[in-house]
Amino acid sequence: MIDWVQIKALRDDVGAEDFEEVVEIFIEEVAEIVDRLRSAPRLETLGADLHAVKGSALNLGFTHFAALCQTGETLASEGRADEIVLEPILDAFETSKTSFLSGLAEGAAA
Repeated sequence: MIDWVQIKALRDDVGAEDFEEVVEIFIEEVAEIVDRLRSAPRLETLGADLHAVKGSALNLGFTHFAALCQTGETLASEGRADEIVLEPILDAFETSKTSFLSGLAEGAAA
């Protein structure tokens, strides 16, 4: 679910202080899109929304969430956005976020 090797590499690349800011920005930006998808998804922008969160998710090691976003993005690009089931994608973000924050607190990215 979480690629801790990716997270450690990112932390090493940006430094511990900047890493915290990157995490904060990621969670805020993705949570905003996830909230919008949960409350008022728009079929015409669904593929772009999933693409945006997928990229951020990959940078922070949210592999399962990113994979689900990719599947939805592919459906949207094929003109099948109406077939995307958002609930598992949105749930994966929440689960990944919880696991990620718990792992950080336990020192998994150190």
